[in-house]
Amino acid sequence: MGIDEDKRATLRRFAAVGAASPLVGLAGASEGESEVRDAIAGYLTTTPGAHFSKLRDDLKLGTGESQHHLRRLLDDGVVESYRDGDYRRFYPAGEFSDFQKVVLGYLRRATPSAMLVTLLRDPDATGGDLADAADVSRGTVSKYAAELENVGLLSREDGYALTRPETVLTLVLRYADSFGPEAAALAREADGLIRYEPSS
Repeated sequence: MGIDEDKRATLRRFAAVGAASPLVGLAGASEGESEVRDAIAGYLTTTPGAHFSKLRDDLKLGTGESQHHLRRLLDDGVVESYRDGDYRRFYPAGEFSDFQKVVLGYLRRATPSAMLVTLLRDPDATGGDLADAADVSRGTVSKYAAELENVGLLSREDGYALTRPETVLTLVLRYADSFGPEAAALAREADGLIRYEPSS
């Protein structure tokens, strides 16, 4: 049975990115298998920290197909995974520190992402501001704030403060389009957020 044309177009688009990796294009893989693996590698290059279901759905793959190719890519050291609560997230191998993987994982979760982006835009944002930005209750903000504090992303000693805003901002800017409209809007405002002041 021929591959669905919509699926083929999606795979080819991401395979063009993935094929640039010297680790992809595995020996012994058929042309179709190689295209799928290149597509997965390319997808993770542009969407690091995606969990299994998102990767499968965005690439229009079947569950078994995704599992098979991810297993091969993991075994061959092309991609790596990181456990994030109930999710197993995937990344290009050797690209990110453990802290960066944690940041990317939270940027891929709606409420924490809204909180992080809001704090990048306004470091003085209150709990109410965060609740409004994420469209959740203050209790939900408190729950996620405690979680973000536990993983070293947030300090609550005096309001809410990102512990390493430069790292968070760098990742948001690099992968803004994959995080949604608020992150993309923040990326467009980046010139106003980053100011270089040379020493005299």
